Amino acid sequence: MTAFTLEDLIECYARGVFPMAETREDERVYLVDPEFRGVLPLETFHVPARLARTVRADRFEVRIDTVFSDVVQACAAPRPGRDETWINDAILMMYQGLFARGLAHSVECWREGRLAGGLYGVALGGAFFGESMFSAERDASKVALVHLVGRLKAGRYRLLDAQFMTGHLVQFGAEEIGRDAYHGRLKEALAVEGDFFALPSKADGATVLKAVAN
Repeated sequence: MTAFTLEDLIECYARGVFPMAETREDERVYLVDPEFRGVLPLETFHVPARLARTVRADRFEVRIDTVFSDVVQACAAPRPGRDETWINDAILMMYQGLFARGLAHSVECWREGRLAGGLYGVALGGAFFGESMFSAERDASKVALVHLVGRLKAGRYRLLDAQFMTGHLVQFGAEEIGRDAYHGRLKEALAVEGDFFALPSKADGATVLKAVAN
């Protein structure tokens, strides 16, 4: 992978392929194009009632892009029920490069001056590729996801790619689609230019929930 450049990585995302490693310590990087893809349809994204109350109460201060590397490192760290991760040093460096070019973003939940959870992903055109999320406090990653969706809808994005379908995502209305259907949606999304900063960087929960509902 020594000759693999950021331009190569961007081109991979544009054709529906993303990088993964077997383990945190494995230096190799694989390019993955799953037969089935998990997506979160923005137009039908569902916010459970209890979570909506948490978002509206602004329990967390939500920031954008202030500690991107810290979020990726937290996503890569072992946690209960998951000793290994697919984020190795090579992948971390790639995402830092994308962030420096304005093509990767983090949504961060802060509480009492501490990073309590968040997520990060890659933005191209009108597509956002969600990479990973973490929580150090209950609901922190879920609040970050709601803020992300509000931001994407306000910015006229067309696709939120979750990569793989999980039980955790079902509650939000996630669906699994085949490779061909995914590539069709991706093509449509890349034809438009989303605005990740259509909402203020520190938009409050009420503003975000209104954007999600529109």
